[in-house]
Amino acid sequence: MNDHKFLQDYFSRYRTAIFGPDISENLIALRNLMIQAREANHKTIIAGNGGSAAIASHCAVDFSKNAKTRCVNFNEPSLVTCLANDYGYERWLEKAFELYSDDGDVAILISSSGQSENMLRAAEYAQVQGLPVVTFTGFSPDNPLQKYGTLNFWVDSKAYNIVEMTHQIWLLAVCDLIIGAAEYSAS
Repeated sequence: MNDHKFLQDYFSRYRTAIFGPDISENLIALRNLMIQAREANHKTIIAGNGGSAAIASHCAVDFSKNAKTRCVNFNEPSLVTCLANDYGYERWLEKAFELYSDDGDVAILISSSGQSENMLRAAEYAQVQGLPVVTFTGFSPDNPLQKYGTLNFWVDSKAYNIVEMTHQIWLLAVCDLIIGAAEYSAS
């Protein structure tokens, strides 16, 4: 396969992933959920592992700064290593939610596989506390994280980059939907 054909096929996979079924309705529903939380003076907590943690950081900043929607993430190394050391890696995120979430907050959990134990425990904790749980997953359509979701976003792909970048595009689309514009000053 030549490079041009590879790229054509590659970007076609993104097009298919981004415009999945019911995506507009789900993005609008997420926007509404986040606006309701903001209007009630609550926050959105967004978390992921690895590349998904980087997406969570990027989106938390954009939601907070540009969309004026308070959003936090748990990517401080001393927090992660402290809680992982004391409670185990599979429980650190659950403990972070226990320490930092409040009634009325929204939980967004990003996991390409939807099988990460720390995400599952955090989702269960958030659900038991009555927080709306929003999941961003890929790979298998019946992954275990989705069972906790009030709202679920699933990418029909087994390619990490396509799954992760689609998650980021969807989340930043919600940010721009809250703002009401795709082009605006960042200052």
